[in-house]
Amino acid sequence: MTITTLVLTAGSLVVTTPAAHADGPGSGTPYVVTVGDSYISGEAGRWAGSSNNSEAPADALGAHAYHDNAAGTAETIAKCHRSRSAEAFIGGGVGGLNLACSGARTNTTTGDTFKPGLDFYDDGAGHLGQARMLQQFASTHNVNLVVASIGGNDFNFASIVTSCVTDFLLSPSWFPDYCKDDSSVVANFTSANVTAVRGRIATSFQNIRTAMRNAGYADNAWNLLVQTYPSPIPPASGFRYGQTGYTRQNIGGCGFWNADADWANTTALATINNTVRAAITQSGLSNTRLLELQSTFNGRRLCEKAVGLYEEVGLSSWTAPAAVDKTEWINQIRTVTTIGSNYYIQESLHPNYWAQLALRSCVRQSYTANRGGACAITGPGLTNGEPRMTLN
Repeated sequence: MTITTLVLTAGSLVVTTPAAHADGPGSGTPYVVTVGDSYISGEAGRWAGSSNNSEAPADALGAHAYHDNAAGTAETIAKCHRSRSAEAFIGGGVGGLNLACSGARTNTTTGDTFKPGLDFYDDGAGHLGQARMLQQFASTHNVNLVVASIGGNDFNFASIVTSCVTDFLLSPSWFPDYCKDDSSVVANFTSANVTAVRGRIATSFQNIRTAMRNAGYADNAWNLLVQTYPSPIPPASGFRYGQTGYTRQNIGGCGFWNADADWANTTALATINNTVRAAITQSGLSNTRLLELQSTFNGRRLCEKAVGLYEEVGLSSWTAPAAVDKTEWINQIRTVTTIGSNYYIQESLHPNYWAQLALRSCVRQSYTANRGGACAITGPGLTNGEPRMTLN
């Protein structure tokens, strides 16, 4: 509302209109901003389940799924895969900005592909770190909540998955070669490396605080919601494919030995998530919330018994009412055979369209209630187009 003041001077009526307040800290449309890696950028958000017969049944967002420029025709940063189904966009009069990037670590990396980290990187040529981007945006927008997912790539998540699938495909069931004891994998979980990664994650949270302070925010004027990582595959007892032969990878796209799947859930994932939690404490931030995702997708994980490929569950499209309950919420692990299709290898083992919408629901609940909690499935079907979720 504009307030006009009437002033009578020297027999004349002068009309004065105060300048409108520009959007910024505490003023204007409230915003949620997401920062971090592929588990929050929207990687795999194009696909609602999987089919080995055709891409069509699972293609919820089409060829422009990751195009986040103003025209919706290209990516702002190549291969960041910021999908339109990402959790930043909670709606209800709240704006959303997705600064996360698939493959991002705590620190910006350059080379063949630029990956902005949670730092203040600025090469003077338009390449910025996510903290720098956040600072710039927050100075002219009213950011109430920053949501972060970071640390998985500092533990070399992609390399670990590659090792596990390679060991599964290249060793026989009567003499399996496990990734859990590969030296390249074990090195990620030594006490020294865990301590180092925890420090880098803590620094990234501090960078977010610095960005917001530099943009003009008091620490109590916004909140940081940190999310842990979900379990993408079931333990050994939960697979619908046996580990003998190549079916588990060739059909299901989940090539892990039973022992490695158990290790991934009980050791690798637990260690990563415990490191994220400890980094929150180490950062010293007073305005943090925790969004627990470790068990969020249980019952909908890749190759889990309760769900299946479209051809396995007798459905022809993601638009079928039962698709959200009967298909997987985690994308298949792809190999070089993906080349020539519309799939990307980097989409492997990431939360898909259904999962992104589920996370969005929990972020919205967290925003509304101003608290953290555990995000969980609460029932079948969709409500307002999203899976039924609750923040416990």
